[in-house]
Formats: sequence, structure tokens, C-alpha cells
Amino acid sequence: MDKQDTGAARPLSSGVPGLDTILAGGLAAERLYLIEGEPGTGKTTLALQFLNEGARLGESVLYLTLAETAVELRAGALSHGWDMAGVRVEEILPGEEVLDPAQQYTIFHPAEIELGLTSARILAAIERHRPSRLVLDSLSELQLQADSALRYRRQVVALKQYLASRACTALFIDDRSGPGGDLQVRSIVHCVIALELLSPAYGGERRRLRVVKYRGVAFRGGLHDYKICRGGLRVFPRLVAAETRRDGPRKRLSSGLAGFDALCGGGLDEGMSTLISGPPGTGKSTLASQFVHAATARGEACAMFLFEESRGKLLRRAAAVGLPLAAALAAGLLTIQQIDPAELSPGEFSQAAVDAADRGARVLVIDSLNGYMNAVPDERFLNTYLHELLNYLGQRGVATILVGVQQNVLGTAMTTAADASYVADNVIMLRYFEAEGEVRQAVSVFKKRGGPHARTIHRFQIDAAGIAIGPALRGFHGILTGVPTDAAAPPPPWNSAS
Repeated sequence: MDKQDTGAARPLSSGVPGLDTILAGGLAAERLYLIEGEPGTGKTTLALQFLNEGARLGESVLYLTLAETAVELRAGALSHGWDMAGVRVEEILPGEEVLDPAQQYTIFHPAEIELGLTSARILAAIERHRPSRLVLDSLSELQLQADSALRYRRQVVALKQYLASRACTALFIDDRSGPGGDLQVRSIVHCVIALELLSPAYGGERRRLRVVKYRGVAFRGGLHDYKICRGGLRVFPRLVAAETRRDGPRKRLSSGLAGFDALCGGGLDEGMSTLISGPPGTGKSTLASQFVHAATARGEACAMFLFEESRGKLLRRAAAVGLPLAAALAAGLLTIQQIDPAELSPGEFSQAAVDAADRGARVLVIDSLNGYMNAVPDERFLNTYLHELLNYLGQRGVATILVGVQQNVLGTAMTTAADASYVADNVIMLRYFEAEGEVRQAVSVFKKRGGPHARTIHRFQIDAAGIAIGPALRGFHGILTGVPTDAAAPPPPWNSAS
């Protein structure tokens, strides 16, 4: 019986953070895997991580390179901080004699000679080192030497059977530089992992990974963002909120302002998402900081992600209105991460938010939603990303606060580039309005799921003492238009001339 059919194989760690999660635990041992992608996607880096993980565990590992020299390979590994100790490298490269015209084949086709010689050297290296983990880089060299799809397929099938008989887990790399044939190998191997590189109109490259097939394993499908940094690939599994559903008691979180808690029906609930929306300068970020300050004062951990403002500027502005967030930051109760949306993928940001929740954050602020939108390559999927992220955080009991900037200053036709009002559980609206020759601010709670809230519109003011919530503005009509009328004033005469 074929050794691959004797039962479930034990999983091996790939050595790539996040990839084992996508693969439902790792790589099944003694199977053949295909890593495919264009040059620059990180195939060699992933393969080296796989071998370094095996070497760390004391396994015999071997890298067979058919195009790159061992010196080049080790130089690339050194850039990631790897000394390659325990990783054997064998060069299966053509010799200098191929440059000599006298050595060119005249009677026999090169495929009949070179493929046989390459195969013999591959088998000899495997017999010499007896690896439990093997990387063959790359298949395109074998494909070119085979010269035909049939010969190429037979060669790969033969290698697969040979490795299976020697209890070896192998990664074959395909850089897609050969003349087609990739589907041939896909049908042979146990699992296919495809890497792709995207070049957006602005910002750095975006990299995505997809598991095309994995026989007998319920892997996490779809596209997953990843990046290459010092230390290798880091994969950010696509967030699936349905996999982490949790139920339990939820408490209400006070803002630290009695007047505002009254507006919200006692405060914000754990596990709920809140959108604070309004024109620039109305105090959205300050209100979000107020919730963070109140939570850290209770000893609860918080996290803030800033897309448009620097951390230092936020801390100075908060301190100027009586919110000393720097103390919470120094105490380890608050983490503030400044995000560059041009360099960040949605998957990486989602992973950062998940990590904050794993560290115990009870309040998480995204400031702003408009900046987050710039990190999403296709804004049609913005609400899908948000839905999964907010649901995941909600199931972990995290209160998420989103800051949304509206474009107009006055008037009811205020729009935001990213409308998440129907995704968020709660919506808090801040407005400017004109009264008595002065531009003032107003606040109201437009929506709150799961509980009652006040329907009135209140004066909202920020000064050195902090945020103040005034009484309901009952003496005006049309506050949301920005130019209200005094309800107590008599109506103007029908004919001004009379």
C-alpha cells in the first residue's frame, strides 16, 4: 500500500507565522507541496522558513537549488538574520562546460541527456543526506529540460513516489517562468499554495496568499494578506468572525461623563461598535479619547489606531483638555499605533486589532474610518472588512469606537467617504450650528442597538476642563441644518411692508 494512504499524517509547522492557521494546523507530514508564484513573491523565503523550523526541531533538512547558487541563497538568508545552521544546501547547477561549443549535443536532444543527469544528481543528494524536509527550487528548470508536458509530468510523479517511500515532506517551488504546465503539477501534489504580488497606484506592494487545494483538510479559503520583513514571511489569516462566536454577560462602559452616559442610556455596552460622526473639528477624536481615559482609569486596557494623526499630537491635544493619556501609556494600559494606510494591507490591520484584543484591550479606537478606507484596495469591500472585524471584536467583548469624518461643515446633506452607519451598533452625531452670532456644537445619539437612549439634541462643548454636555436644546428648531430658528420668536409677518 502507498505510504501516503496509510492514515492521517501528523502536522508539521511551516515555520511561517499565520500560515499554519490557514492550513488548519500545519503541513501534513510525508506529503508533496507546491509553492507557486512570480519572482519576488517570497517563495524562497517561505521555503527557508520551512527548513529552518525543521532544523530547529533537530530534523535533517535539505535545500536543492537548480538555479540559485548556495552563496546567493545564504546571503538572502543572512538578510533575515538566519545563519542556516543545520540546513544543507546542494547545488544542482549546469557546469561551465555548457559554454564550450565543443560540448554541445548534436545527435541527442538536450532533454534526453540533461534531464537524466539532473535527476541522478537530485536522487544522489537525497540518498546522501536522507532529509525529512526537502525543498526543490525550482520546477521551471525541470520543465525546461523535460521539453514536453508528458515527460515533465512523469518526472514529477516519479519524484513524488520516491520521496514518499523515504518519509520526506517536500516543497517544490514553481516560479511560473516555464512554458505553462503548472496545472499539471497542481493535480499531482497534495497541496498548492499560491503567492501573488500586487502593485497599487500608490504606496508599497501588496502581497496575498491563497491555498488552491489541500486534500482532506478543511483549510481557510480565500485571499490572505502577507508581508515580507526581516525574519521572513508573516501571513495575516483572513478574519472569519463566525469561527470565534462567544456568548457571555456584557457590562456597560461609562464614558466618565454623567451627562453623556445619560444620552447613551447608561453608557456603551461591551462588545458593541460605535460610530462617532461629524465634520472636522467637532470633537470626535476627543470624545473617543474620553472613553479611553475613563476605561484606563478603571484599570482596563485600551488600544488606539491612528490613521491621520501622530501619537505625540494626540497625547498633547488630549492633555490640553484634561485627558492625561500619557500616564496610561506609561503604565501599559494603553497602546497607540500610528498607521500609514499606504503601507498597510487590510489583513495586517485586522491582525493588529486582533492582537490588541488578545492582549486584553476592552476599548479599541479606529481614528479615522476615512484613513482606514485608504488601506482597503477596493472600497467596495470596505463594509465587508468592517463587518468581519467588528463582529470578531464584538464577540470578544471589545467596545470598538470608529471615528468618521463628514465632508460638509453645515447642513443636513453631510456625507462621509465611508458610510458605516448601518454596520455600527451605535451612532453618535456631532454637529455645528449657528446661534446668536456664534458657531456652537451639538451632540445626539442617533442609534443604539440593544437598549434605550435619549432622543434629544444637547449642547457639546470642549475647553481646558474637558468635555461638557449641556441641557437639551429645546428652544431651537432645525439645529441639524446648522442654522436653527428660535422656537420662542414670533413668526415673521406675511407681508413685510404691512
